[in-house]
Amino acid sequence: MRTRRRLLTGWGRTAPTAATVVRPRTAEEVAAVLRGAAPGRGAGRGLGRGAIPRGLGRSYGDAAQSAGGLVLDCAELAPGFRLDPAEGTVTAASGTRLSDLMERLLPLGRFLPVTPGTRQVTVGGAIAADIHGKNHHRDSSFGAHVRELTLVAADGAERVCGPDRDPDLFWATVGGMGLTGVVTEARFDVPTVETSMMRVDTDRTRDLDEALELMAATDHRYHYTVCWVDLLARGASTGRGVLTRGHHAGVGDLPARARRDPLGFAPRALFTAPKGVPSGLLNTWSVRAFNTAYYAKAPKRGRDEIQPLGSFFHPLDAVRDWNRVYGPSGLVQYQFVVPFGTEDVLRSIVARLSAAGAPSFLAVLKRFGEGTPGPLSFPRPGWTLALDLPASLPGLGRLLDGFDEKVLEAGGAIYLAKDSRAKAETVHAMYPRMDEWRTLRKRVDPDGVLVSDLSRRLEL
Repeated sequence: MRTRRRLLTGWGRTAPTAATVVRPRTAEEVAAVLRGAAPGRGAGRGLGRGAIPRGLGRSYGDAAQSAGGLVLDCAELAPGFRLDPAEGTVTAASGTRLSDLMERLLPLGRFLPVTPGTRQVTVGGAIAADIHGKNHHRDSSFGAHVRELTLVAADGAERVCGPDRDPDLFWATVGGMGLTGVVTEARFDVPTVETSMMRVDTDRTRDLDEALELMAATDHRYHYTVCWVDLLARGASTGRGVLTRGHHAGVGDLPARARRDPLGFAPRALFTAPKGVPSGLLNTWSVRAFNTAYYAKAPKRGRDEIQPLGSFFHPLDAVRDWNRVYGPSGLVQYQFVVPFGTEDVLRSIVARLSAAGAPSFLAVLKRFGEGTPGPLSFPRPGWTLALDLPASLPGLGRLLDGFDEKVLEAGGAIYLAKDSRAKAETVHAMYPRMDEWRTLRKRVDPDGVLVSDLSRRLEL
């Protein structure tokens, strides 16, 4: 196995720490690494400081880092792709990228059950973060569609679990941020589609209340729905947005030329963000100009527009390394959920961001449906808002700490896969089944082999 010392960060490019990175290619190699990583075993090169798996590093914070320890880069785990058309499932190695799966599945008339805002996520990462997408109100999160997974536990033993087979371990792993073991393979549902295009309706909303009302009244009609929110709009326009809803297009929905290859899918990044972007490029004035232009460009009421699947789900993937535009200080992504009936908390946070002139061009609002039984799974019924902010923004820590208090009082939570700065006591209060999860983790990893910067910071 190749090993090297590396400085690692999450996608937010904040709080770098050094670790020894190893690239196992088989479950046996994963087991060997974990057996040598227990505290007190070995010396040097990360041995004895614990280990954590890492996919493509798209968690925004410190979930896939382990200062002074071992990080298992799972991108080269033995490839696997077995489609069972009769059962409607695919079995894939945990290091498989969702982008690669899409390129293989779509020509066969299949799609992923859930996709987040980027397709540059591994199967293992999708399970560890229990990712959600624009269809959560209808289809829940990724873990709800996993039939079975293979896990290498901290002692090196291989375990197979699922909703009906060792369910406690399975649900602790779904959303467990890689802290119950290293997923090596998973079998999950892949629904059928007729094309690689989307049929999309768009509405410009004049303020946050209109967006909330329209989403509550119409989300049940759509497979996918999301609202971009202008967090710099003020006054009567506070929280204005662009609401986008859609379905997978049928062959009959496509123009004649597109029907020749209805399942074609070969998206590519259009350009790469340059290195060395200076601090301050994204400020109140530049982001306000972008938001104003984006809002004005959106159709006031568009219906049945045919869009490529990549443009609908993953617009930011068109820009490789887009996180560089935040400059050397990086970005903080903040995502929270509050229950239905506590919309005033959502309104107050949006108003506070607007009043502060917080420069966020990526702010998306969704409605969550039923969650999974995972104790650390983030999605639960309610409203979720995700936003990005420059890490160098003055007073950012105090601002987000205040939001944490409001979210906690409302019975909501923040998303661990996005977090890089929350306090342990706050997160424990937001996840009422935390003790249940920690008990299970202690059972499968009594020596504390699996550890990350996130788990240390939040005392998981």
